[in-house]
Amino acid sequence: MRRILLATLLLATAAPALGQALPPPTPLPGDGPEDAKLKRLFYDSDERDLKLDPISAILRGDMRYADQFGEYFTDARIALGKRNLETDLAALKAIDRAKLTPTDRIAYDVFRNQAEINLRAYAPAILSVTRFLPFNHFGGFQTFYPDFASGKGGAPFKTVADYRNNLKRNAGYAALYPRAIALMREGMAKGIVQPKLVVTNMIAQFDALIDQGVEGSVFYAPVTMFPATVPAADQAALKAEYAAQIRDVIIPAHVKFRNFLKTEYLPKARDTVGLSAMPGGAALYAYDIETNTTLPLKAEAVHQLGLSEVARITREMEAQQAKVGYKGTLHQFFDYLRTDARFQPKSADDLRLGYEAIGKRIDARIREQFSLIPKTPLEIRPVPDYRAKSDAAGSYQQGAPDGSRPGIFYYNTYDLPTRYTWGMETLYLHEAVPGHHFQISLAQENQALPAFMRFGGNTAYVEGWALYAETLWKPLGMETDPYQRMGGLSDEMLRAMRLVVDTGIHAKGWTRDQAIQYMLDNSPMGRTDATAEVERYIAIPGQALAYKIGQLTILKLKAEAEAKQGAAFDPRAFHAEVLDTGSLPMPVLEQKLRDWMAKK
Repeated sequence: MRRILLATLLLATAAPALGQALPPPTPLPGDGPEDAKLKRLFYDSDERDLKLDPISAILRGDMRYADQFGEYFTDARIALGKRNLETDLAALKAIDRAKLTPTDRIAYDVFRNQAEINLRAYAPAILSVTRFLPFNHFGGFQTFYPDFASGKGGAPFKTVADYRNNLKRNAGYAALYPRAIALMREGMAKGIVQPKLVVTNMIAQFDALIDQGVEGSVFYAPVTMFPATVPAADQAALKAEYAAQIRDVIIPAHVKFRNFLKTEYLPKARDTVGLSAMPGGAALYAYDIETNTTLPLKAEAVHQLGLSEVARITREMEAQQAKVGYKGTLHQFFDYLRTDARFQPKSADDLRLGYEAIGKRIDARIREQFSLIPKTPLEIRPVPDYRAKSDAAGSYQQGAPDGSRPGIFYYNTYDLPTRYTWGMETLYLHEAVPGHHFQISLAQENQALPAFMRFGGNTAYVEGWALYAETLWKPLGMETDPYQRMGGLSDEMLRAMRLVVDTGIHAKGWTRDQAIQYMLDNSPMGRTDATAEVERYIAIPGQALAYKIGQLTILKLKAEAEAKQGAAFDPRAFHAEVLDTGSLPMPVLEQKLRDWMAKK
C-alpha cells in the first residue's frame, strides 16, 4: 500500500490464537456452492496479502511471517501486488452474484469495489508518480514503525523468539532506506518530488530519532521491559544485540537517509505544495479523491460542497457566541477561545484526567444509542514525544479482541496551551467512543465476516463514522456547555474546511499560507493545529476529504430511516445496521441501508 500509515489504522488485529492463521472458511446455514466459492476466494486472497505484508499479519496476531519485514519499494512487490488483484477479480467474475446469500452479496460488492479501485493504483499514469514518493512526514515508515517495534506497539514481546524476530524485522526496516533513496533520485530526475516543507518536516523527524542515541532509542525500549517469560540468561545477550543493531544498523540508516534528504533532495524539492503543480499530479489527485471517498467525485464539486458546509456551520457558531453573551465579531470570539487561559490545560496530567472523566460520562449513556458494544478495552495515552510535533491532536490505534492489546486513544500534549479544553469532548467522541474504537473493534471482533472486511476498510467509512459519532453529542449527554459545543462545531468546521482546503491546494493552486489563513479565518483553531492540518493535506492528498463525505452519507441515510420509520425508529438498530458488516464503500452502504429500510 502507498498509504502505510492509513493501512495500520484500518487493519484490525484479531486471529483465533496468536501465531496461527485464520482457518479455511466453513459453510454457514443457507450457503450454496457460489457462497462457498466466494468465501474461498476471500480466504485465498487474504493469505496472499498476508505473505506480501508481514506487518499486517502481525497486527492481526498472525505470527507465521513474524521474522520478515516485507520487500517494500521493489519492482517484484509491485508486480505481485498487481497480479494478486487481477487474480482476485478474475475469480470474482466467475461467481454468480445472484445465487449468493444477501450477506455474501454485500461482501461480493465490497470486495469488487475495493479491488477495482486498488487495481487502478497500478495504472501507469498513477504508478509513474507514486512509486517515486515513498516517504512523507505523515505516512512514511518512520511515522509508525518505531512505535510498532517499541514494545508498546503492535509487535508482541513475550518470548525470546519474539525479541529475535524483531531484530530481523528491524534489519529489514533499515534495508528499505537505500531502496527509497534510489527511487527518490529517479523521481528527482523526472521532476516528481515532495514539497520542500514536507522534506523539512521529515528531516526533523529523523533528527529526533537519531538524537535518541542507543539506550534512549525507541528501538531499545523492548529490552528495558522484559517479561518474566524471557529467561534472565537471555536478557543480557539480547540487550547487547539490540544495542549493537541500533548503533551499527538503524542509526546509520537514519543518518544516511537524513543526510540524503538535507543535502541532495531538499535543494531539488518543490516550492509548490499542490499535486497539480507536478507532472502527472492532476491524474493522481483525481484517483486520490476516488480511493478515499469511494466515489468518483470531481474536485470542483467537492470544493463547492465544502464552501456550503462552512457557511452553514458558521451560522451555528454565531448562535453559540450569542448564547454565551460574547460581544464582538465571530473572529474576535475565535481569538478569545484561542487565547484565554481558562481554555488552556494546566498540565499534561490534567489533560489525561479530563479525557478519563469524559470517557466515564459517555460510558454511562452509551447503551441508550448502541446495542453492539465492543469487548476490546480502551486505553488513554499521550502521543510519544518523538512524533508529537507533527502529529494530530488525537489519534487511535486498534487493539486486539483477544484482550492481549487494548485499543489506544492518543492525545497530543505538544504545545500544551493550544490543546484547548473546549475541544476535548468532541475529540473523544471521534477517536474513542463511539468513534474509531467502536467501529474498528466491532469489525475485527465479528468472526462471521470474511477477513478483508474484518481487517480492512476505506477512509470514507472509517473516518465518516468517526465524524458521525461526533454528532451524537446530544443523546450521549456531551457538549451541554456552549464552549464544548463550540468545540464540536469547530471540529465539524475542520472537516468542512478540509473539502475547501484540500481541493484548493491540489486542484486550484492554493499556497500553504493561504490554506492556513483560511482555516484561521473560519474557525477557532490555533495556528499550531492549522499548520499541522494543512501540512498533512499537502503530504497525503485526498485523505482529508473522506471524513465529511462519509459523515454526510450516514446522516443522509439516518434521515431517510427516521422519515420512513417515524416513531418506530430505534437508533440502536440503525447503528447496528451501519456497523455490523465492517467498513463498506459508500455505494454499498447506501444499498444495504435502503434494503434494511424496505424490510422495516
